Amino acid sequence: MTHVDIPKLLKNAKTIAVFGLSAKPHRASYEVASYLQQNGYRILPINPNEAGNLILSEFCYGSLPEAAKASGLAIDIVVCFRKSADIPEILEQAIVVNAACLWMQLDICNEACANRAEHEGMLVVMDKCLKIEHARCQASAAHIPHI
Repeated sequence: MTHVDIPKLLKNAKTIAVFGLSAKPHRASYEVASYLQQNGYRILPINPNEAGNLILSEFCYGSLPEAAKASGLAIDIVVCFRKSADIPEILEQAIVVNAACLWMQLDICNEACANRAEHEGMLVVMDKCLKIEHARCQASAAHIPHI
C-alpha cells in the first residue's frame, strides 16, 4: 500500500462522507463526525437505515451516489464505520462518485479493497482513526516554530 501524507490529505479535504454514521451520540461514528464538523469539515452522513433523517443537522443519505448527486459536492474522503466485510460495497460506491480517499477506521482492514482503490486512483488509509490523526496533525502544527 502506498504511503499517504495524512497532514496534506486532511489540510486539503473539505467534504467527508461518513459511511455508517449512527444517530446515537454515544457511538464512535457520531463522535468522530461531530469532531470533524467542529473542525470545519462538511460531513455527508451515509446510512441506509437513517436515510431521510437528520444526523448532526445534516441530511442522511442511503448511498454515496445519492449524497454526491443531491449535494453537488465532490467527496474528498469516505470514512468507513462498517466492518471489513462491508468495504467492497462501499468501495464500489466510492468509485462511482470518484472519491479521492477511502479511509478505513481503527480495526478495519481490507487489503484487496485497498489495492483496488489505489488502482482506481484513490488514496487509502487503513486501520486509523480520522479523529486521532486529525488531532495529531493539529498538535504537530502547533509545535512548528513560525519564522
